Amino acid sequence: MRKYLLLAGLWTLSIQLPAQTEKIDNAAIEKIRQEGLQHSRVMDIAFYLTDASGSRLTGSPGFNRAAGYARQQLSEWGLTDAALDPWGDFGKGWELQKSYIAMTAPYYKPLIAFPKAWCDGTNGPKTAPVLLISATDSAGLDKYKGQLAGKILIPEINDVYQQSFRADASRYTDDQLDTLSKAEMHPVDTAEMRRRRQQFLRGGNLAMINTLKSMAVKEGAVAILSQTVRGHDGTIFVQGGGPYQLTSPANFPDIMLALEDYMTIVRLLKTGTPVTLDTEVKTRFFTDDIKGYNVIAEIRGTDKKLKDEVVMLGGHLDSWHSATGATDNAAGCTVMMEAVRILKAIGIQPRRTIRIALWSGEEEGLLGSRGYVKKTFADPAAMQLLPAHEKFAGYFNVDNGTGRIRGIYLQGNEACRPIFTQWLQPFHDLGAATVTVNNTGGTDHLSFDAVGLPGFQFIQDEIEYSTRTHHTNMDTYDHLREDDLKQIATIVAAFVYNTAQRDEKLPRKPLPQPRPSGRL
Repeated sequence: MRKYLLLAGLWTLSIQLPAQTEKIDNAAIEKIRQEGLQHSRVMDIAFYLTDASGSRLTGSPGFNRAAGYARQQLSEWGLTDAALDPWGDFGKGWELQKSYIAMTAPYYKPLIAFPKAWCDGTNGPKTAPVLLISATDSAGLDKYKGQLAGKILIPEINDVYQQSFRADASRYTDDQLDTLSKAEMHPVDTAEMRRRRQQFLRGGNLAMINTLKSMAVKEGAVAILSQTVRGHDGTIFVQGGGPYQLTSPANFPDIMLALEDYMTIVRLLKTGTPVTLDTEVKTRFFTDDIKGYNVIAEIRGTDKKLKDEVVMLGGHLDSWHSATGATDNAAGCTVMMEAVRILKAIGIQPRRTIRIALWSGEEEGLLGSRGYVKKTFADPAAMQLLPAHEKFAGYFNVDNGTGRIRGIYLQGNEACRPIFTQWLQPFHDLGAATVTVNNTGGTDHLSFDAVGLPGFQFIQDEIEYSTRTHHTNMDTYDHLREDDLKQIATIVAAFVYNTAQRDEKLPRKPLPQPRPSGRL
């Protein structure tokens, strides 16, 4: 880790700035630092978004609890117009109400398992033999026709557990940060790229699995067991088990098992040892209100000329259902709520309006932020700009876990480099100094970037994110790092404040061409 010689508070005395000097209110930044680092509420906020609310799958009771808490808390802090803002139709809400699975023969063994989201239940407790499916493609399933009734199905995988010699948690090294700062335009390893790798790894047998599920429904099987190549040591990477749209049929019960339990069953069956499981899964669907909602609130601007311009900050409030979504992304929502709390606590009077947004539907494709941008600023499919587009100053997003900020991605907006370089200088002592032209993907700033609005994601240390918490049953409050969250909230508050106070809005890239496909 780089050792910084500047001490907290002394950065104001002598700073060599780039040619175009930003007007920075040093006294306000120092107040932000003091409030954010010495009087933080981040862990209280995180508790209510995680343990107190439960998992936050979009449209679920847990999401509604968290959204209601956030809206009320923002109002109590003095933000105005706090509301649950509908962005469009989402689909079915879903809740897991009971889940039990254990091996009962050839001996008893409780299993680490979690049903996938939007799957149906088992219609009561079931005791069923397990049938090993050794097919590698849909054609290979023909030999199993007529054998699935009353069975639990387990597709064979030839996975061998490999011990990892890498730490679960890591921080950027000086060399890595230096490489980022010198980068030319090219993609980096991001959450979106991780998703694509997962899809690629699963895609080889996806058609076969879908065919198997169709056969299972037709013949009356009990459930299917699943595994991913990522999970080990009891960590389960579990997401959705099928469509959530209102008109889609119920999805066949699909239960994700820990690698070690899954392979135990496979090995037993391959030696001809019968395996029997007890299982009961109970789920509930919600269809009375199919709309998706974001949480929106504001600190109104005070400058006569600039108060109708808006700077935004946000993160996605929804999560997957196997844990409480602490690092993905209660952490992001926590620090954004803390950032506006800091600004209210120190009594700022921003020139521009500051608007916080906690998005829903991010895990299903940035749905909440895309819906909000489409109805507020522009539709990327047509690029017909709405009046609010011209009055938008900038958007800042956090969605890469609990690790502290090390800098910011420019998203190709090189004109912002000298601005952000100066804004980071007060935080060099906290480890944040890197500005990279690189793009980063997979989260809600892309919805703004897609219509030519300046949207940014921060560089964060990857603390267990890919290895342990991202979309897993381990993504709980315990994996949050308090000091890192304090640092994030403080820096975000400063960036938002500086954007609100600038004489000019943040520079923009050229408007993109319309994207009729809707892809970002």
